[in-house]
Amino acid sequence: MSFQPNPGDEIIINGTAYKVGQHPAAPGLAYAQAGRQGIVYQLLPVQGEVHEAKALKVFFPKFRIPAMVYQSDHMATYKDIPGLQVCSREVLTPERNGDLIAGYPDLLYAVVMPWIHGITWFDVISDQRNLARGDSLMLAKALAAIGSSMEQRGLAHCDLSAPNVMLPFFSEVELPEGSAAVELVDVEQIYSPKMDRPDVLLAGSPGYAAHRTVHSGLWSAYADRFAGAVIIAEMLGWSDPAVVGKAWGESYFDQHEMQTTCERYFLLKKSLSQRWGQSIADLFGRAWDSQDLSSCPTFGEWLVALSALSEEEPAAVVPETAAAAEAEDKPQVDGESAERHAAETLGLQPGNREVNDNVVGRLFNQARDLEAAGNLSGALEIFRSAYHFVKKDSPLEVELAAAIHGLEAQLNPPSEEKTGWRAFVSSKRFMVSAAAAVAILTGSAFTVNQILADKAETRVQQEAEAAAKLAAEEKAKAAEEARLKEEQAAKLAADKKAEEERKKAEEESKKAEALKAEEARKKAEAEEKAKKAEEVKLAAEKAKLQEKYDKQAKYEAYLAQVEANKKKAALQEKYDKQEKYEQYLVQLEEQKKRQAREAEAARQAEAARKAEAQRQAESARKAEAQRQAEAARKAEAQRQAAAQLKKQRAENVVTLIAYYNKAYNAQVAGNLPRARNFARSFTSMYQKDAAYYNKVGKMRTRLNGINLFLKDSSFWLPSI
Repeated sequence: MSFQPNPGDEIIINGTAYKVGQHPAAPGLAYAQAGRQGIVYQLLPVQGEVHEAKALKVFFPKFRIPAMVYQSDHMATYKDIPGLQVCSREVLTPERNGDLIAGYPDLLYAVVMPWIHGITWFDVISDQRNLARGDSLMLAKALAAIGSSMEQRGLAHCDLSAPNVMLPFFSEVELPEGSAAVELVDVEQIYSPKMDRPDVLLAGSPGYAAHRTVHSGLWSAYADRFAGAVIIAEMLGWSDPAVVGKAWGESYFDQHEMQTTCERYFLLKKSLSQRWGQSIADLFGRAWDSQDLSSCPTFGEWLVALSALSEEEPAAVVPETAAAAEAEDKPQVDGESAERHAAETLGLQPGNREVNDNVVGRLFNQARDLEAAGNLSGALEIFRSAYHFVKKDSPLEVELAAAIHGLEAQLNPPSEEKTGWRAFVSSKRFMVSAAAAVAILTGSAFTVNQILADKAETRVQQEAEAAAKLAAEEKAKAAEEARLKEEQAAKLAADKKAEEERKKAEEESKKAEALKAEEARKKAEAEEKAKKAEEVKLAAEKAKLQEKYDKQAKYEAYLAQVEANKKKAALQEKYDKQEKYEQYLVQLEEQKKRQAREAEAARQAEAARKAEAQRQAESARKAEAQRQAEAARKAEAQRQAAAQLKKQRAENVVTLIAYYNKAYNAQVAGNLPRARNFARSFTSMYQKDAAYYNKVGKMRTRLNGINLFLKDSSFWLPSI
């Protein structure tokens, strides 16, 4: 059964439950996007946030390749590179997902990867959406940074085009902090030195493929340079309404205009020069006029140039003609070094604005590493790129000029007829003097001027006189200058040693290459014998392969026609669905109003319920207050009664003691009847609260005495 899901359908992949997303512009249809190799569906996690959505890419039968498993495992190492989030991939295989594939055979070797929210650069171009200057610069820098990171690892996308450049920066979904502003998708054709060449190669997308390579497959480390230059130029140009209004359609350039002197090229280059500076326009011109992809500017060069631009206002532009005129009018003596003259003869001009010295320094170190490894051409190219961005008359410009001319001399040895300053700047003395000048620039301005003047001498005799004069002056200097001279000598010795080691490494490399060439020759001779026996077989295979290529070309043409028909049908379907969607919005608005009325009625009922509950609570509070007041009144009455009882008992105790004393005195006086009357009064009062009086002093002892007296008149009351 083919895989044709509906919105809300649940699918479980590797133990995680997902639901198929609904297309935002076409309710009732699954959120899917068709590409050249397959269809991508949006999967929303049942438990999770929207930004954790996944993309399920279902490939067309031609592109269901088992090697996709190995490719995805290798690509996973690049998922942490900003802009390559889709390299975090899981491939559905019969071993792990047998039950799912059995139900939907189309899912064989399908890929699950992060869903990139936002629009594509294709959408921005198609909608002719103008960008603010800051947004243009931010997007261009983000794409250049991604390309630079990939080039440093030997990677290339190999199908860089507007539909494959996603812009999460414009996403309406709240993304995690630190998300990239630009992301690349459709990375199945990615180039890596560690990966096998794909069976089917894409020739680049219209509007972004160089015309000199469009008919051959793109799969190399340089594959992205031309397309990347075009997209970066588009991003910068999209802040200019004139450029936006001149766009061809789905890309700024028509494919037939690529690398031609067309009107759109001159308009875009002029806009880049006026709004972003001449260095940006020059980089785009280098890419446009390049004879091959390796001649295009690297993404690192783009990133250096873009990092020096401002978001607030256009960078100042200095015309090349004015700079050239200034160089011609300036005298070549006293104030100008031999390095400056040599650089100008090579057609190089230093920059006229500040740049990030750390970035230029990294380019310088990278070129030095290539030079040490024997890659002189690569080192020369990077030195030239860095020279465009250094400040005029700076120490770094002097060293770069010396390095460029030195490499030029090594790659193109001068003829013996050269004389004068051309022979001097090509000599080893010039290179040593330039290195020495850089070493002592920070020590003394006077010494630097002397060294630069010495290098400007055009005759051997003048050089000797300047050297003698310099030596005489150095003898008169203090110990500090002597220390600087020692440091200079040590640096020269170190440079000489490094040069010897480099030459030694080159000799060993040449020996190894010669040995390798000899082994290759022997191997070729052995293979030639076997080759002759295989010629008939190879001819048949070649014919078969050619037939395969022809079929592939026809199939791609058929796919293009099918895709065009699909677009027409999809556009009509979009219009029909738009009408349904508008009706749906009306119904949705009515439903919202009804829900609002119901919510208001529920709110009023809730308010009435709360008011009744509050009234009942107030009644209960008053009843409780009355109860507490009554309890307090009763407690006060009890307290007063207890106080009265205590007072009465105290008075009774005094009376009892008086009765006892009167009975005792009457007995002593011999008046027994009177004594007995007092004794009975004592007993009568005592019995009224006997439990209390038993605890008071010696009242119990008095009671015992009274009782004995009443029983026996001869008993004498004790004196208490």
